[in-house]
Amino acid sequence: MPTPSLAALPIRRLTLRDLTACADLSEDRGWPREEHKWGLLLTAGKGLGIDDPEGGLVAACVVTEYGPWGRPALGAVGMVLVAGRHARQGVGRRLMRHVVSTTGTTPLTLHATPNGRPLYEELGFKLTGRAEMLTGRFIPGGPEAGVFTRAATAEDLPAILGLDEEVFGADRTPLITRLPAFADQLRVAEEDGRIIGYAGAWPNMDTHVVGPLVARDTETAKALIGSLAAHTDRPLRTDIDVRHEELLTWAKARGLASVAFNTVMTYGIADLPGDWTRRFAPLTVAAG
Repeated sequence: MPTPSLAALPIRRLTLRDLTACADLSEDRGWPREEHKWGLLLTAGKGLGIDDPEGGLVAACVVTEYGPWGRPALGAVGMVLVAGRHARQGVGRRLMRHVVSTTGTTPLTLHATPNGRPLYEELGFKLTGRAEMLTGRFIPGGPEAGVFTRAATAEDLPAILGLDEEVFGADRTPLITRLPAFADQLRVAEEDGRIIGYAGAWPNMDTHVVGPLVARDTETAKALIGSLAAHTDRPLRTDIDVRHEELLTWAKARGLASVAFNTVMTYGIADLPGDWTRRFAPLTVAAG
């Protein structure tokens, strides 16, 4: 029986049962397997994939929607991967066109690698910013003056959700409520009993990824990073909006080195909603 053409293979919804196949696809393209992150994205977002008749996945991606149930205000596209044996055959373009058509009027955002950017530009995505990936062993330099941080508790969740929606510009409850189980650390910055920032650190291969990082100002962001670093012996990794120049300079002075840049792109809106001045790093670039 002849093998169906790639264009005839159906696009279907992925579930947690596909986690190993998704991790295999990451590995096939030279990315880390990142099973922990895939697990979060496949439950908080909508995975889409194309099955390979010979086994595994031809391609996959995840769309994480934010806002009211049934009326999302924004969709974040991530983990767009095509198996190496099927690369440069239009599969990624077909998958992304499917995403754009099925999300209708919902605006989209994504972090594009240099390799992926030309495809997204062809589909109508516009450049709106950049994020710089840093990684390394954090060198402590004492507590940041005047900023109190502590481990988050269950009682903090409503305040964290409120702050996150205000800063991000859309309700992200399905994602943020999974943070306590997903992250090894979740910490808040507090002033006069009011939460002015929060950050998580979650395990990814041999690092702890710092994200999300939401803070009133740069000093608060520094304090949160420092407090997370103090409670792990792993190297840190994070993706910081390049407009936060002071935080980037500080992080590099504390031992984190630049390893890559991603382009932040949007479709259907001129810029991301919310307050970028308090949005320092995403939970993961795959979820906006």
